[in-house]
Amino acid sequence: MERNDAPRMGAIEWIMLVSLSILWGGSFFFSKVAVAAIPPFTLVLGRTGMASMALILVLWALGHRLPRDGGAWRRYATMGLLNNVIPFCLIVWGQTQIASGLAAILNATTPLFTVVLAHVLTRDEQLAPMKLLGVLIGLSGAVVTIGPELLGGIGRHALAELAVVAAAISYGFAGIFGRRFKGGNPMVTATGQLTASTAMMLPIALIIDKPWQLAMPGMTIWGAWIALALLATSLGYILYFRILATAGATNVLLVTFLIPVSAILLGAAILGERLDSHALAGMGLIFAGLALIDGRLLLILRGRSPALRPNADGSIGRADRPPPRFRQVLRISPAAGSGRCGQDVE
Repeated sequence: MERNDAPRMGAIEWIMLVSLSILWGGSFFFSKVAVAAIPPFTLVLGRTGMASMALILVLWALGHRLPRDGGAWRRYATMGLLNNVIPFCLIVWGQTQIASGLAAILNATTPLFTVVLAHVLTRDEQLAPMKLLGVLIGLSGAVVTIGPELLGGIGRHALAELAVVAAAISYGFAGIFGRRFKGGNPMVTATGQLTASTAMMLPIALIIDKPWQLAMPGMTIWGAWIALALLATSLGYILYFRILATAGATNVLLVTFLIPVSAILLGAAILGERLDSHALAGMGLIFAGLALIDGRLLLILRGRSPALRPNADGSIGRADRPPPRFRQVLRISPAAGSGRCGQDVE
């Protein structure tokens, strides 16, 4: 019998995974609290700035350094634009109008858009029938979630929801562009893109928000802002790459299902948010689509080990070497949680 040495989720890995989902789900909560007193562009600038400084210190402690060549920084800037600047700003602006839990649900569509974009933009990541079904079901969940608002006209709430969906699409483009960083040091890439994002956000925040004219935030706002940067972003990155190293890219994808749950629970318990039934129904459809794309649930229902995955030809292969389209397409969107550097670490 062939030995199965695929990465497995032990107790420590599950603790880290749940902790990561709380941090990244908590990012929606922290953003909702902070944006009540801080304009979106200034909020994003502080988030990327504090997070990049923290990760630079971590790199220094680990003996790593950021590159100096212009080509690397152009790639970091493009990745930062797609993975931080555009989605962070859209999500935070959206949260000025909608609940943090609803934003998290819509953000969970990121893997769906990534699969579609990879099919269109790459040659080696074409849609299999089951993944196509998962995408259609998941996108129908987004329609169910947003639909009632759109039927009432394109108001501010509908625009806010569409902004979060646009952020998910931007994350999808980042997932495709992030393939350029494969083989590099993921922590260096994460730090580089956050540093480049800070440089891009600085003039935007200064020109539009004029932060020097703002009232000094209270301690609660400062606490949420710092937690968003240091916990949800910096610590989130560290946990993310640790889980990738010990449990593999396949298992870390499970956090996609947990982030909206964490965001909804935090919003309900602390902010008193309540979601409509159509939002919860949409979340169920999005989760069903993600489950079909992931494939493990189907294997369990068929009585097969979840450590094995279907190959492109329909046979069952080992989970420690999943087919390329799975390893490259289904990446985490930490989204408002942390952003991600778009690398596959196995």
